[in-house]
Amino acid sequence: MNPTKTTCIQPLIDYFSKYIPLEKEEEDFLATVFKKRRLKRRQFVLQEGDVCKITGFVLEGCFRMYMIDENSKEHNLQFAIENWWIVDLASFTTEEPSQLYIEAMENSVILEINRKDRLKLFETHPKFNDIFRRMTEKALVTHQKRVLRNISATAEERYLVFIEKYPHFFNRISNVQIASYLGVTPEFLSTIRKRMAKS
Repeated sequence: MNPTKTTCIQPLIDYFSKYIPLEKEEEDFLATVFKKRRLKRRQFVLQEGDVCKITGFVLEGCFRMYMIDENSKEHNLQFAIENWWIVDLASFTTEEPSQLYIEAMENSVILEINRKDRLKLFETHPKFNDIFRRMTEKALVTHQKRVLRNISATAEERYLVFIEKYPHFFNRISNVQIASYLGVTPEFLSTIRKRMAKS
């Protein structure tokens, strides 16, 4: 195995090993199915109408996944930074056209795997079936908690949870993007922040 390629995927190996320790053979196989890709700021990984063909693991940079409604308003669904995943799971799984966009917010680097290679990974090394299942369960729990907050918490409470859970986003994501994620206007978010600063 090329040492350079193994070094490239080391963050991914470290990530998977937090779930289940990997054998050397499994680590080497990862380097054959994950491909390194560089993206410039504002470059798209996915656009509406396209099928999501890859799952991306972020090595460097920051991404957002969003939709544009019939009034041309953007709604951010997810952000992803180093050691996070970015994918439209519905489109990736069903191979149906996506309603979403995935865009690099900075010059970025990802490790990507396509559907065929992911199936090959599962078949060749079943351990990754368990790892990806655990990852999906964790993501589903996070999504469920967010849905519950959106229907039961005030905008200020949602903002407080956001800054507590994701303090590392604030130098990388604009207030406009945060407001979109929280489902409020930038002006309303500014009001919340001013009120909190005074209290």
